[in-house]
Amino acid sequence: MRSVFREDHESFRDQVRRFVDKEIVPHHAQWEEDGIVPKSLWLKAGAAGLLCVTVAEEYGGAGGDYGHSAILIEELARANATAVGFTTHSEIVANYIVAYGTDEQKNNWLPKMVSGEMIAVIAMSEPGAGSDLRSIRTSARRDGDDYLISGQKTFITNGGNADLAVVVTKLDPASKDLTLFCVETDREGFSKGKLLQKIGLKGQDTSELFFDNVRVPASHRIGEENLGFQYLSHQLAWERLIIGLRAAESVHALLEETIVYTRERKVFGKSLLEYQNTRFKLAEVKAQATMLRAFVDDSLRLAMCGELTAEVAAMVKLNGSEMQGKLLDELLQLHGGYGFMSEYKISRAWLDARVARIYGGTSEIMKEIISRSL
Repeated sequence: MRSVFREDHESFRDQVRRFVDKEIVPHHAQWEEDGIVPKSLWLKAGAAGLLCVTVAEEYGGAGGDYGHSAILIEELARANATAVGFTTHSEIVANYIVAYGTDEQKNNWLPKMVSGEMIAVIAMSEPGAGSDLRSIRTSARRDGDDYLISGQKTFITNGGNADLAVVVTKLDPASKDLTLFCVETDREGFSKGKLLQKIGLKGQDTSELFFDNVRVPASHRIGEENLGFQYLSHQLAWERLIIGLRAAESVHALLEETIVYTRERKVFGKSLLEYQNTRFKLAEVKAQATMLRAFVDDSLRLAMCGELTAEVAAMVKLNGSEMQGKLLDELLQLHGGYGFMSEYKISRAWLDARVARIYGGTSEIMKEIISRSL
């Protein structure tokens, strides 16, 4: 057992693994064809206590910690089921409501998010804005006791299934200050674009969202006006560690599968694993994967103590995503032509991993954050 986890964490892992192997793995290929995970899975996950695990019991949650969150993140990565958007819903959107929401907001939305009845998204990215959040154009204009929100968001995870969106806006187009709102997707003026076609994470319903003078009451504002960037910055450290957790677990899981494959695959009368080149390649992957896991676990320990900094989180995200891409490429190569076949887990994992160097802040942005401490 890894030292960062307690016995209750590992017991939770058993519960999560059983759910993933029964309810997700057998159906994941079909969901990739459909481009969306059915809402019925969310209700099953909610009933099993796997959504919003850190939410307090008074709002229906389990009152767990980041260790429990990490278990769920890792088990989805182990099964190469990162496309199932539980993490965005549970570890990003729920955290904004818990950290900055009012009692009324928590009571209105968290119980439904815990049960899976309501699927939530974070609406940050915009066409042309990319990683530069301060350049967004979505606006919120005060109108009496309400706000009118207008604009467009893109690359929204869970966008097709979304029932609730935390929307990043500007009150003043000329300002760099941001303000956050919770917007139910059944409000007049809100619409969803078609599901976006991606090279990886095909089972994830990613779409555009459109806001045409969507009226929301002032009580739907998250936190104070013009403090949204500070809220986003504070939460981004955990979001970037999530990417590192996924990367480390993905490499470990695919390393084990590749060892089995090379042991069974015969080339010129010998198993592939008998060749020195194969053993050396696998040894190198194991050494680097072990080093990455140690860094990720230490960063998780910091997060569980409330001591994870933006700089360390950027290092985890940078190293994790870059190493995942490199090491999965090495493992795919050892599969030969079969590694290029979509029926093999390594090929899907390799494709899905590519976006890790982009979302959550590109590798270049991570280097910029780290360089500020030089």
